[in-house]
Amino acid sequence: MDKAELMTLAIQLRKDLGEDSSSPIDIFAIAKGIEGLSIVYYPMGDNLSGMCVKGSDNNCVIGINSGMSLGRQRFSLAHEFYHKYYDKTMVSLCGKKIGSGKGKEKEADLFASFFLMPNDELIKKTHACSVKNPRGNLTLSDIIRIEQFFLVSHKATVIRLAENRLITQSEADQYLQMSVRTLAESMGYDGDLYRALPPEKQYRTYGSYVETADRLLKLNLISEGKYESLLLDAFRPDLVYGETDGGDLID
Repeated sequence: MDKAELMTLAIQLRKDLGEDSSSPIDIFAIAKGIEGLSIVYYPMGDNLSGMCVKGSDNNCVIGINSGMSLGRQRFSLAHEFYHKYYDKTMVSLCGKKIGSGKGKEKEADLFASFFLMPNDELIKKTHACSVKNPRGNLTLSDIIRIEQFFLVSHKATVIRLAENRLITQSEADQYLQMSVRTLAESMGYDGDLYRALPPEKQYRTYGSYVETADRLLKLNLISEGKYESLLLDAFRPDLVYGETDGGDLID
């Protein structure tokens, strides 16, 4: 597919999932509400950022490398959305480096970028930043504002800006070597976008798997012991042993 086709698919999927065509989205919340989809957070090492395994009856498991930054996890999930909805391959593995793949992997990266950063809104945002600068260019602080607005990793944002020729390739090469968390925090942003999940949250399963286990228990198709075993296999001891963080607050 060419870029125009991928852009159209990304906007259409946003609408199909109940989102508008331009606003920043909470992709994690969206994923947890998709029927038949289970999301597994697991530290996958240095070579994988995610994977997608499709089964029968629209069931699907998406794995996310929880050892990567939150911004990259969001991008990886959008990448795997492409494989879930538009790739006939039953199993796909997403490499660590954005833009390094070929064929379907390259298409999935472009789709993820368009899904999280719709083109019209990206252009509008970059224009609002650049007109404030004497040279009419984008500064590193502007790029941080853009990635914080869309909640996308620094690397994914820089690559997209370069592809859209909103920054030069030499600028992109320079910015890609920079760690920006400290600067982002000095600008008043939360640095969590650039951090991995805390160790206690790097192993967790959400979505259809947990819901199905609960339904089977309520239908008396599995025992209480089997139910707890399934949850423990899915890294959900919180559902077996109870919360340990103080419980709910009713605001």
